[in-house]
Formats: sequence, structure tokens, C-alpha cells
Amino acid sequence: MGRWEPNARGRLEEAALALYGEHGYDRTTVAEIARRAGLTERTFFRHFADKREVLFGGSALLQDLLTSAVADAPATAVPLDATARALEAVGAVFEGRHAHARRRQAVIDANAELRERELIKLATLATTLAEALRRRGVPDPAAALSAEAGIAVFKVAFERWLRDGLQSLSHHIRESLDELKAVTAGR
Repeated sequence: MGRWEPNARGRLEEAALALYGEHGYDRTTVAEIARRAGLTERTFFRHFADKREVLFGGSALLQDLLTSAVADAPATAVPLDATARALEAVGAVFEGRHAHARRRQAVIDANAELRERELIKLATLATTLAEALRRRGVPDPAAALSAEAGIAVFKVAFERWLRDGLQSLSHHIRESLDELKAVTAGR
């Protein structure tokens, strides 16, 4: 193996997803992932702390997107509208990645530890979103309620998108947010 291999991170992610699908998450080792990717275990650990992080490595990017989108929302945007902008920014990351997202979610759904990690990730995103809203001057409990509702909207939209695959995730986010607004308006 050469000292430098192009797209090592992507190859490791693809190898891990394939092996998780074939053998299950618990029965797949880091050594097998590295071997399937044509890389070393050392290279794996340069990119990921452990085999779980292959599935959750993009969390920091999502947090940054949420924070930036809320900060960039028009000053006149109410908290839920600023939240919607942030969710749509996150939704754009998933464009063209439907098949990958479905495979990833199947691995997570099949493992209790990974489902718990996914819930922790969503809670962290809600905290990030609430903090971004507070920096805009949104007081509590409005900041916390908007953030938690936003993450609930994202979760429902993501599940719909995984099943549908025809419409964009952003479409499902807007549709789910409209349904939340209708529910809270008593319609």
C-alpha cells in the first residue's frame, strides 16, 4: 500500500457501510473495514475515533450549518422561521445521498447502541439550534421550544424522505413544518 491514498475517508465509509450491511455492525471490525477499503487500521484511526463514528462523523458539519443558517436568517424572521432556514440548510447536505442515507439508517435501526447514539446526536443538534437562537436574542423558553420542535420536524421529514426518495429532504422539511404549524394553530 502506498503512503497516500486518495479519498481514504470516503473509501472507509463505503467499506464500513458495506460490511455493516453484510455482517452486522457488531460483527464488523476496524481491521475488516480498513482491509476492505485497501487501507491500514492506522489510516482508519486517522479519520475516525472508532467504528461507530463512521456513521456519525458529520455531526460537527451539521452543527455548523445550523448555527450559520440561524445567524444568517433575516432579522425579521420569527424563531420558527429561522429554525426552518437552518433545517433546510442541513437538508441540502443530503441531496444526492438518498441511497447512502437509507443504508446508514438501516444499520442504525438494527442496533440499539447506534439508535441511542443517533438520539444523542439529535439532542446535541437541538442544543446547538437553541444556542444559535439565543444568540439572535430569542429568549427561553421560545428558543428551546423552537429548537426542539425543529429537530422533531427534521426527524419526521428525514423518515419520510427515506421512505419516499422522490421528493427532496428540503421538501419534506417544509411539508412537515407546515403540518406542525397547522397542528399548533388548531387545524
